[in-house]
Order: sequence, then C-alpha cells, then structure tokens
Amino acid sequence: MQVLNAGTSWEIEAAFATTARDRADALFVAPDAFFNSRRVQLATLAARDRIPTSCSGREMAEAGLLMSYGTDTRDMYRQVGTYTGQILNGAKPADLPVLQSTKFELVINLQTARALGIEVPNSIQLLADEVIE
Repeated sequence: MQVLNAGTSWEIEAAFATTARDRADALFVAPDAFFNSRRVQLATLAARDRIPTSCSGREMAEAGLLMSYGTDTRDMYRQVGTYTGQILNGAKPADLPVLQSTKFELVINLQTARALGIEVPNSIQLLADEVIE
C-alpha cells in the first residue's frame, strides 16, 4: 500500500505516473472537494493507465471511475437541512447531537469495468444502489 498526495492537477498527473511505474493493482481516491472537482481528470487518467479506481463519491463513478462507496449525499443534505431548521427555530448548535451518516450507497460503473476487462459478479451488482450501464 502506498499513499500519494496531490493538491494540484500536475500532482494528480505525477501520482498516476507513480501508480503506473509501480504497477499498482488498484487506486482509492480519498474523499476531497479538490479531487471531486478533478473527477474527469481522474477518470481519464485511470482509464488511460487501466487502473481500477474506487472512491467515496457517486459523482466520481458517474464520471468514469470503477466504483464508489460512501455517504448518500442526498441523505446527508437532508440531515443538514434538519439541523438548520432546528437552529433557525432557536436551538443552540452546542446542544444538538453530533450526527453520523447511517445511509451509504454503492455505485458500480459497468462501462468502466468492461473497459478494464473486469467481470463484476451479478451478486455484487445486486448489492449496488446503482449500476451504470
């Protein structure tokens, strides 16, 4: 296992060069707003280098990464809205409980899997919240 850091588009390119040079079997992209904003670049490089790549945000799988597993963002925003409503109705933020997401989603991009020559078993597809054909 190797940890690569990137904070610029060039550093993303360098990280992929490292994974290609080291012949990485797979890549996990950590949840990060910068990475999410560069999801097309990440998907393009992953496809070019034929590296199965997973992440935590559905948007990245929709952009072409192999799969994502993470917090259901719609549910997370609903929870934020509930918190906001409580605060606007007079609740003190310090008195509100800390919430943790309880709803997660698995998204599999079968187009990417086929391009990588990966057979995703039907049993795994049935577990997915969404399968991108």
